Amino acid sequence: MRPLPLIAAATLALTGCAASDPTHPAFGPLLEAIEHRLDLAQAVALHKWDKGQPVQASQREQQVLSSVRAAAPAHGLAPERAEAFFTDQIEANKLVQYTLLFHWHRLGAAPDTPRSDLQREVRPQLDQLQALLLTQLADFEREKPQDCAAMLATAVANRPVESLTRQALIRATGQLCDKP
Repeated sequence: MRPLPLIAAATLALTGCAASDPTHPAFGPLLEAIEHRLDLAQAVALHKWDKGQPVQASQREQQVLSSVRAAAPAHGLAPERAEAFFTDQIEANKLVQYTLLFHWHRLGAAPDTPRSDLQREVRPQLDQLQALLLTQLADFEREKPQDCAAMLATAVANRPVESLTRQALIRATGQLCDKP
């Protein structure tokens, strides 16, 4: 009769382990917002494919970074911290774009999916996400875990995303745990 209580205790212990999320709560909302921004990379890549434009858009990048630096203090962030974070977001987005364009060139065509207008649809979404990401970054800075790098690696590894998005998340969070 002793094995039954032992089995019950083991089952409860394992159920508790499976139900607990090892990811620090500071990562969830920020990673979700980063993923949402990365989701827009395909629309940007399709636009650039259709227009024959290069991925690198230095003038647009500088506009984004200037805007981020200006908005950072209102979110309680140092302009340098916000700029470094958004530089990583831009680089991650370009990683997705370069990868997609590479595959499309290899296949000889981009997917036959509906296109979004870059100026009227995609950039306004990116601008909205900029404000959300600044808010999420400020929240993260207040709750940053002690063992940030290890916890971030676990959080990114546990995201239910495809490998390209995971690689881009790794790039997008490259400086997240650095000391400001």
